[in-house]
Amino acid sequence: MPVIFLVAACALWGLSFPMVKALHLEQSARMPGVSSLFLASWLQFARFGLGAIMLLPFVIGGTRPTRNEIRQGLVIAFWGGTGMWLQADGLAHTEASTSAFLTQAYCVILPLWACLRRRRKPAARVVFATLMVLAGGAILSGLRPDHLRLGRGEIETLCAALLFSIQILALENPRYKGNRGTSVSFVMFLGIAVLFIPITAAAAPGLTSCITAGASIPAFAIVASLALFCSVGAYVLMNVWQPRVSATEAGLIYTTEPVFTAIYVLFLPVMLGQWIGGTYNNESVSVQMVGGGSLILAANALMQWKRPPHSPPSGPLP
Repeated sequence: MPVIFLVAACALWGLSFPMVKALHLEQSARMPGVSSLFLASWLQFARFGLGAIMLLPFVIGGTRPTRNEIRQGLVIAFWGGTGMWLQADGLAHTEASTSAFLTQAYCVILPLWACLRRRRKPAARVVFATLMVLAGGAILSGLRPDHLRLGRGEIETLCAALLFSIQILALENPRYKGNRGTSVSFVMFLGIAVLFIPITAAAAPGLTSCITAGASIPAFAIVASLALFCSVGAYVLMNVWQPRVSATEAGLIYTTEPVFTAIYVLFLPVMLGQWIGGTYNNESVSVQMVGGGSLILAANALMQWKRPPHSPPSGPLP
């Protein structure tokens, strides 16, 4: 059951790439010359601030977040929010295929950390599944050796992968046993929004730019969709269900996200392009898409095949 919900979270996250791309095209057309750092910061503030507002009725209608839930929410807000910020800015300085591949570095970082913590080598199943995921990600993203260089975008993306690893580990930490996923998500969203208020203000060419960035119907609609589907939907599923699998397994499950993205970009870009009044072309089915996606799915099937149940360090589901 946890695996199904985490795959559903990946399906929702997969929507974010074409939507963020469309938002960047729309904002760049209205605000030429604005830095990618400002747009990435503004997006984190707007997306998660709106997400916190969407979750507010559920928090008010129930028990307020406990001290431990606030602590966990702020921890994952810092690591996850900073990671998404670096990833968003990195995309402006490297190709999407390279970014997609480098982001999957957490599926290597997590097993290595587990080995260091337990002082034993990884199981053959984990090693084989990790190699399959890396190969599948490289094929799916169309990565070529001549494209892999360590510039600003690549370094930022690798740093983001490290921060995502810490975020995943924070959800597995036994000290947060019994925390409710919805309350933790609300604190996380509010924490990210507050974190990026000064960063957005510092990166903005002027305070009016903070309003102009979202001052169009297409921009507001895309941000609202990101908040609802890719923040509230995906992160509540993650924060509720990820503690019920190991961090290593969760890292491998999350690599299904680019598979869903590869499906969405077959039809969503043109629809979004028409909405923003710009040009955003669909991608087409290719051998590398089918081959890479199949390897990633096969790796996750391998991890689940005859696997003993994981003892969850968590309590209540909501």
